[in-house]
Amino acid sequence: MGRQIAHVMGHEGAGWLERDDRQQEEGTDILLRELKLKPTDVVADIGAGTGYFAFQMSQLVPQGKVLAVDIQPEMIAYLKENKARNKVSNVEPILSTKQNPNLPPNSVDLVLIVDAYHEFDYPREMMTAIRKSLTPTGRLALVEYRAEDVNVPIKRIHKMSIEQARKEMAAVGLEFIESVESLPQQHLMFFQRAD
Repeated sequence: MGRQIAHVMGHEGAGWLERDDRQQEEGTDILLRELKLKPTDVVADIGAGTGYFAFQMSQLVPQGKVLAVDIQPEMIAYLKENKARNKVSNVEPILSTKQNPNLPPNSVDLVLIVDAYHEFDYPREMMTAIRKSLTPTGRLALVEYRAEDVNVPIKRIHKMSIEQARKEMAAVGLEFIESVESLPQQHLMFFQRAD
């Protein structure tokens, strides 16, 4: 698809996901607000890692649930421990493969992928499966560091342009809705099924 795939950040980097300055640095509160979640939504957090977003979203969907998906068993164990420790009932950790998030078809109202898509070893296969998991009105929220902005202090391999994202999502039947540019360093791009 015209880009190099980055290596997956290992579970050893869990501390970076939970760093104290993440909200200020990335505008995570803005991101959560822009998702416009409804209390009954079923949300899938792909590449959930430690659950930084999954556990915050669980509070926004009290009658819904958050499917916290990751390919690393160590992250799934962390998610389960955190869920039990905090007595959270609506977060469901799911171990995925590199090609399939293991989500039921037509079941998810919003799929959130934050700074992880560029690490997918099999982006076409994974996004095809993710597309199938979306309800007919479901949305994909894709968050990636802005490749167009040379001032974003992230290696090029960990960035993505809107043009590149649109091209790759179109290839699996996802159409572009809009890009919300209110985050300090990242694109927040929304897509939906093109059927």
